[in-house]
Amino acid sequence: MSKAYIVKKYQHSDSELWNSFVKDSINGTFLFDRDFMEYHHDRFLDYSLMVFDKQKLIGLFPANSVGAEVHSHQGLTYGGLIISASTGGEKVRDILSSLIDFFKSHNITTVFVKSIPAFYHTQPAQAFTFFLSEYKTTMYQRDLNLAIDYRKPLTIHKSKLKHFEKRKEVGFLVKEEENCADFWNQVLIPRLKEKHNVSPVHTVDEMMSLKNKFPEEIRQFTIRLNGQILAGITVFKTNSVIKSQYGAVTKEGEKLRALDFLFITLIQKYKKEGYTFFDMGTVTENNFGLLKQKEELGCRIYTQDFYRLDISF
Repeated sequence: MSKAYIVKKYQHSDSELWNSFVKDSINGTFLFDRDFMEYHHDRFLDYSLMVFDKQKLIGLFPANSVGAEVHSHQGLTYGGLIISASTGGEKVRDILSSLIDFFKSHNITTVFVKSIPAFYHTQPAQAFTFFLSEYKTTMYQRDLNLAIDYRKPLTIHKSKLKHFEKRKEVGFLVKEEENCADFWNQVLIPRLKEKHNVSPVHTVDEMMSLKNKFPEEIRQFTIRLNGQILAGITVFKTNSVIKSQYGAVTKEGEKLRALDFLFITLIQKYKKEGYTFFDMGTVTENNFGLLKQKEELGCRIYTQDFYRLDISF
């Protein structure tokens, strides 16, 4: 028989307890810190949940609601159940059962869960998605997630390495920037508009606010030639994983392969610093050009799965 735990909705007064649990968890990152989650509080109706065994916090479920639906927070790249190292499989199953009881009592009809890629886990933490299968759950989406496993030899394509060595003589200046504005305004915004007619998820003001709150975790790098910015990469540092959150290059930078040069520079830098993975994000279906580009930089395919849980009343 499942053990029933106490489930309560997150309130602002819980922020210190919430953030402390995230830091000590085995699958949480700074993206789940309330200071990060709440930069877009005006866009989402928060429905984050906290699970307690009596007075002890044992799990977090970052989420927002849309009508009678609950989503792994739509402002974040990944989500699911955040747990500590002491949380075994049986307890995870009971937490899930308790969450479902909570959803039923609050007339939630559907829950959407986007998993945390396994390479973000400091210890294996996939019990939650396993036990979802005991309920009316459908995996409705599986994304390609491209990442480099630093524990294995780098496999950057020889042609990219050849161009990288040649470009060392060009006079590129790779620099870490305190401010994201040059990259956002001169490269990222115009290139996203030109190529895809979209804007960055974060405005430059939002990113600067987040960078000021998380100066160690959010880093901005640019590559310039004769003072002119050619490309940039915004990096998120989470646990032992480096993620290239944004990367873009100008037309002139494309001709000079500046973005490849910057990527390889950062890939080599963080390997030397002892990180475990370099995450280059997802590739949408049938974008084989981008897939090949990331594979030639040394990435391999991992997956991120998305689940729909229908609540039975």
